[in-house]
Amino acid sequence: MDITTLVTLIGEIGVLIGVITPVIATMRKISNGTKCQLRSEMLRIYYHNRERGVIRQYEYENFVMLYEAYKALKGNSFIDKIYDEVKSWEIVT
Repeated sequence: MDITTLVTLIGEIGVLIGVITPVIATMRKISNGTKCQLRSEMLRIYYHNRERGVIRQYEYENFVMLYEAYKALKGNSFIDKIYDEVKSWEIVT
């Protein structure tokens, strides 16, 4: 490999990094926004049912799916306590 080819490759790598960096930053923002929406919906379900300690089957299933998506996006442990409490509630059909 000659020096011209090496310089060309380094230049192309620099261009790729310049293109990829904003995409990664945007993906991070989208991920954070999605986590916020998931957390908000879980908290809505939680506060709607908290006093009675009873949750409908479909709400429970939805809550579990929201929780799994939240954790897959590396959501923090704050919601773990909420999830554990919801799991202890009576589930009705």
